[in-house]
Amino acid sequence: MEQQYKLKNIEIAKVLKLEEELTYQKGQVVSKTLVQNKNVSMTLFSFDKGEEISSHSSDGDAMVTVLDGTGRFTVGDEVFILSKGETLIMPNQVPHAVYGEEQFKMLLTVVF
Repeated sequence: MEQQYKLKNIEIAKVLKLEEELTYQKGQVVSKTLVQNKNVSMTLFSFDKGEEISSHSSDGDAMVTVLDGTGRFTVGDEVFILSKGETLIMPNQVPHAVYGEEQFKMLLTVVF
């Protein structure tokens, strides 16, 4: 039977602490793709304080969960400050941006 998903950069059948799967790097946004296929994408990100991903839109609905620190998310005209353990849904085709209020890590899941 053909595998319907593609796992990358992650061990299976093992307990993981996602916030430990990538590190902070000075002056950078770091990403690590976990799953990528035509239906879903799962990516870990770490942001150094002051780093950002500028406004863009996606063809899929995006859910972010902050794993560590605090980030600022702009969705359309609304601004949300999220800290560890908080989750936000960003609807498809709505411009959104992400900014590191301080160093923070997040899990991004996009459903297409």
